[in-house]
Amino acid sequence: MSGKLKYLILFTLILCYSSIFAQTSESGSEDIKVRISGKRATIYSQLNSLSDQTGYMFIYDSKLFDNDKIVKVPSGEYLLSNAVKLITGDSRLETQLIGNHILISLPTVNEIPSDNKPDTPKDSDADNYAIVEGVIKDRIAGDPVAYATISLSQINLGTVSNQEGNFKLIIPDSLTKTTIKISHLGYVSREISVELLKDKKIIVQMDQKLIPLQEIIVRVVDPLRTIREAMQKRAGNYTLTPVNHVTFYREGVEYKDNISLTEAVFKIFKTGFMSTVSSEQVKLLKMRRFVNTDNQDTLVAKIKSSVYSSLLLDIIKNPPDFLSYETHNLYNYSHTDITSIDDRRVLVISFSQKEGITEPLYQGELYIDAESYAIVKASFKINPEFVNKTSDIFVLKRSRNVNITPKSIEYMVTYKPHNGVYYVQHIRGDLNFKVRRSGRIFSSDMNAWFEMVNCETITDNPTSIPRAERLPVRDILFETSYVYDKDFWGNFNTILQEEEITRIIKNYNFNK
Repeated sequence: MSGKLKYLILFTLILCYSSIFAQTSESGSEDIKVRISGKRATIYSQLNSLSDQTGYMFIYDSKLFDNDKIVKVPSGEYLLSNAVKLITGDSRLETQLIGNHILISLPTVNEIPSDNKPDTPKDSDADNYAIVEGVIKDRIAGDPVAYATISLSQINLGTVSNQEGNFKLIIPDSLTKTTIKISHLGYVSREISVELLKDKKIIVQMDQKLIPLQEIIVRVVDPLRTIREAMQKRAGNYTLTPVNHVTFYREGVEYKDNISLTEAVFKIFKTGFMSTVSSEQVKLLKMRRFVNTDNQDTLVAKIKSSVYSSLLLDIIKNPPDFLSYETHNLYNYSHTDITSIDDRRVLVISFSQKEGITEPLYQGELYIDAESYAIVKASFKINPEFVNKTSDIFVLKRSRNVNITPKSIEYMVTYKPHNGVYYVQHIRGDLNFKVRRSGRIFSSDMNAWFEMVNCETITDNPTSIPRAERLPVRDILFETSYVYDKDFWGNFNTILQEEEITRIIKNYNFNK
């Protein structure tokens, strides 16, 4: 195994909407007529049918009614405002046409009831911030859209949705006259006024982007040439100069019914892509952790530092072997699909290790902008056929009587453009292991994961971090000393926890 390859395998735990809201027209929807089929269906499906007929997307506070409730409305033609009332069963609801959206709301009610409000910033200047919270769904299937990017149009500030499509974005009041952009590979991007969304928990529907057939057959794509072009054009697509990132980070390990979770906010001095990872600096701003452990079955292993892994997973700065010219001969490459993001065509290049190679290499997909050749996303994993050979690479400590075998090691990294320059947006690693104690027949699963999202990029006068304030990124973050702050998050943006983790955290005593 080459030295370069060893280094790379040490990746450890780790609608086309064209309306401009500055010129939105607001009116009622009394003159819009729709037809209802009379079939039994969920409220979500019934409203979706109205969207198909009118071309308008609904926006509403998800607390107003139960989307999954099955209802039946007599067939016939209705005014849109009346149809909404009949479908939801609430005659108080009003509809308002704003741009390409129809807002459903209660009269004189502009906020979520106080007992249902999302957590608000605890800092003294909390009144200077607005909160946008909601869930992103595929409009047709109704499935959550995970890892969608939610950001302000004017500045590089934002977050991503979690695996269940949920998100929360905290915005300074000075920016509430702007628009929020929601984007995801394969979907038509959405832009919605902050004023329309603030202090509500909304459902955002996204349409899948259909690629015209002529775009698919227009020319043959050479996958290897495309990758080499992407690497040659890094200087034009990614920053050569340092910037500061404010990032949210979390990592966790789940074993049986036990979970350990660490969450933190970092300030990162991020150097240009031509520099090394060792030149990057991390400052810990805030942190919290909890362990839900059964004393009879304590955690059996410690995973190597995933903070360092998150830095390594910037594949533009640290090209893995499937991007390196010297090791392209280890892989087979193919052009397998075309998708889009933000109305830009994206080529999907798949890769897998060649037959006859028995070392644990990668397989996955690269998503490359067809015009600029910027790599906008990479999703890859260690070849499942050989992943069981990597146990010593990932596990730092283990009990003597425990055998730990990797089942799957997967990574994802995405990049987001701002003013024509791409920056790391989201990094995630998922590591799954089989754990078997000596003398026992059955094994248990242990899942370790980490992710980091860039919530703000500061390009003006970036500052390095004093040596005394730097976090040792190779250390295990879970073991870092900290003082718990009950007003932990303040005005920082985060990735929302999934429901299962939220339930566990809810009753956890962080002061113990």
